[in-house]
Amino acid sequence: MSGQALIDPARLLDVLENEGELLAVCAAEADLTSTVPAWPRRTLGEAVRAAALGYRLALSWLRTGAPPLLTSEEDEPDDPLPDQVRAGLRALVGELAGHDPYAPCPTWWPADSSYGFWRRRMAHESTLHRVDAQSAAGSPLLEIAPEFAVDGVDEALQLWLGYRLGRLGITGPQRGTVGLRTGGHAWLVHTGPEGTVAERVSATEAAGADGLVTGEPMSVYLWLWGRVPDRTVTLEGSRDATAQLWALLRLATTAG
Repeated sequence: MSGQALIDPARLLDVLENEGELLAVCAAEADLTSTVPAWPRRTLGEAVRAAALGYRLALSWLRTGAPPLLTSEEDEPDDPLPDQVRAGLRALVGELAGHDPYAPCPTWWPADSSYGFWRRRMAHESTLHRVDAQSAAGSPLLEIAPEFAVDGVDEALQLWLGYRLGRLGITGPQRGTVGLRTGGHAWLVHTGPEGTVAERVSATEAAGADGLVTGEPMSVYLWLWGRVPDRTVTLEGSRDATAQLWALLRLATTAG
């Protein structure tokens, strides 16, 4: 398992800042009561509120060196949601910019205990919130750079599926392997009652899995995160294996 991002940390900070601003703009212009398609029980306002809270919690962790306590609604600023997003984003970007991304820093992933972890994690979190906001508003989704989407695939598989799932004590009932290929990179995921392992491999190794997922980087990235349907990627081989991988990722990213 490798925790190193596949793109330069400076790029991640730029993405975080840009995606956060796009989210704030969407929140200011759209109907906050509209439903987020990927989360039918969540409104756009709730998604934006979660993003603003995420910035504050990440900043607290960076400044205190310890996991922050979940805050109550009473702790939420009185500012309009777009302003909350911008204020939290500005403070977080400023804090991260003040540290070498390779310098040690408390995180929740043993494979990457550096400030770079937070650049990467919050850049992807901001991107997904922006996608949710544009989807809820009925706006066309802005393109995600292929190299950033590839890194998002890597993070989804290694951090969430390969690490977070195990921390939650969740395993798949069926043994199987799934290969994924996109943007010149490949991964192999082993699932089963013993646990889940995700690793970077060659394209040939990925092709030998029970199931195979391929497609454009943005499509594979958003498919893994449950933002787009199966038809946006190419699924080959065992559908049971790919369906289990997708279901396990939903548990990894929503439970706990």
